[in-house]
Amino acid sequence: MNTPSTRGSVAKDVFLYMLMIAMLYVSVAAFLVLVFQYVNHLFPDVLDYSYGADLDAIRFSTSALVIVFPVYLFVSWLLQREVHAEPEKADLRVRKWLLYLTLFLSALVIIIDLITLVYSFLNGDLTVRFILKVLIILVVAGTVFGYYLWEVLRKEMTKSSLPRILGIGTAVVVFVSIAAGFFIIGSPFEQRQVRFDDRRVSDLQSIQSELVSYWQAKDKLPATLDDLKNDISGFVPPVDPGTSKPYEYATKSALSFQLCATFETASSSSQGRTPAYAGPGGTVESWSHAAGRTCFTHSIDPDLYKLQGVGIPIKG
Repeated sequence: MNTPSTRGSVAKDVFLYMLMIAMLYVSVAAFLVLVFQYVNHLFPDVLDYSYGADLDAIRFSTSALVIVFPVYLFVSWLLQREVHAEPEKADLRVRKWLLYLTLFLSALVIIIDLITLVYSFLNGDLTVRFILKVLIILVVAGTVFGYYLWEVLRKEMTKSSLPRILGIGTAVVVFVSIAAGFFIIGSPFEQRQVRFDDRRVSDLQSIQSELVSYWQAKDKLPATLDDLKNDISGFVPPVDPGTSKPYEYATKSALSFQLCATFETASSSSQGRTPAYAGPGGTVESWSHAAGRTCFTHSIDPDLYKLQGVGIPIKG
């Protein structure tokens, strides 16, 4: 009959093994997402419009790896130490079940990965970035499968250098993958500057939309941005989020106007592609900008806007 101390030990083992496996799965998923975004960045697809989502994925997966991966390494080391101290713990049911579950999932991922590769080859859809992603999945899943197969099959639970070597190797790979993100998305300070510039572009788009609406209603452009204030709609011209100063506005003619703002970064680094504004009839206006003061001069086509109304801003 189990003693209280034995039951407590088993409960602790269940907790540690479940925590280790959960941290392993999250670490693998976060690593794959992170590396996939790097592949997307190095080999861009002209049909891919998810640049902003890619940056969010890099930030989230980096955050997950920074927290989860060290927990996985620590719990793995703790369990290895306990198995070496008490070799009978290698036969714990929870250990065997979770290790075999990991083997099953790893094998399943490898098989699906290879099926996808063959299917894409037959369909003529092979690209460099697709092949790289397939190889990355194959290497990661193969490494997990190989290591835990070794864990399940080894008979002598004496100390081995393999877990230590593999732990150091994976830690180096994860560290390099995290560090690479700073060269792509920049430091937290740079990201805050990018967010300020995104807000400025959005503000200018909003102001432009109101300028067109004003012209449609009164057949003239306002003298100042204060004329756009509307008590019914509640619109108040936005101000620069960094300085709280109004944006620069000037009329160039009866149908053209200029909006200016001071940006902290260039749009090529902040948006990844040229910000655009889609107007009626499919017209597209560029909002690309350099760092520093940038002005945008736009003209109203009276026939186009009178017939079809105001365009809808699209975030870049």
